[in-house]
Amino acid sequence: MKVLRALAGTAGVALMGVGAFLLMDVRDLAGVLVWLGGAVVLHDLVIAPAVLLIGLLLVRGAARGSVRGALLVAGATTMVALPVLLRPGKKVNSSVLPLDYPRNWLIALVAVATVTVLWLAVRSLGRARRRPGG
Repeated sequence: MKVLRALAGTAGVALMGVGAFLLMDVRDLAGVLVWLGGAVVLHDLVIAPAVLLIGLLLVRGAARGSVRGALLVAGATTMVALPVLLRPGKKVNSSVLPLDYPRNWLIALVAVATVTVLWLAVRSLGRARRRPGG
């Protein structure tokens, strides 16, 4: 488990370095900083409290952490996808956003839900096998 955390931490630091490097080419740095600040505010004031409340009200027992994790991933995915999902009007240039982003966003959310359900099923089977007489 420590190795996995170290690898995830190393990958995270490397990706932050890539992001910092890419920021050097940004012409409107103030706009990027406003967007990043808005993302932090949206997460801290909307997504995180909603996830905690939903987890508290709807889920009991050992599944609560997994469901909260899935809700956080779904919320972060939605937050990243919002600019494309809420884009106004018709596309002038079809090559700017060529994919079906709402469909792909829904596929991502279904994938998160599927992985969560499979994870909970595997955990419950593991617990059932470890119980004496079960």
